[in-house]
Amino acid sequence: MSSVIQLSKRFREVLLDGFWIANTNFKDQLSDVTWEQATRKVGSLNTIAALTFHIDYYIAGIVNVFESGDLEIRDQFSFDLPPIESQKDWKELLNKLWLDSERFATLLEQMPDAKLDEVFADEKYGTYRRNIDGMIEHSYYHLGQITLIKKLMNP
Repeated sequence: MSSVIQLSKRFREVLLDGFWIANTNFKDQLSDVTWEQATRKVGSLNTIAALTFHIDYYIAGIVNVFESGDLEIRDQFSFDLPPIESQKDWKELLNKLWLDSERFATLLEQMPDAKLDEVFADEKYGTYRRNIDGMIEHSYYHLGQITLIKKLMNP
């Protein structure tokens, strides 16, 4: 199996459909979250909605690099969640995450393996492989946070 296919499977696993590593994934964890729960603050933790936006922000940013080579996202904006004031707003954010995740995985699958060792947008960011691995690891980190926040809301 090619490296890009393996990475795409790992990415899909954490975002869309896997249960092997964490026994859950973003889609599974967020499927039963209401907009009120998604925006509820638990102590000093980020909200589920903020974490969802944050992950999608980076996924969409990497998709843009895959498509155009341009890195347009900035860390300082990665938690600039627009107001979520209804179930419709929440579902729109979730749908954006699912669409961007699917686009990420599909573009990755179409990439030649050799591209993984090329510079990602700028030398200071390392290679495509480093950024894709980082996205997967970053996603697992925040998946764990979302899982714990849900448990704290419903002890």
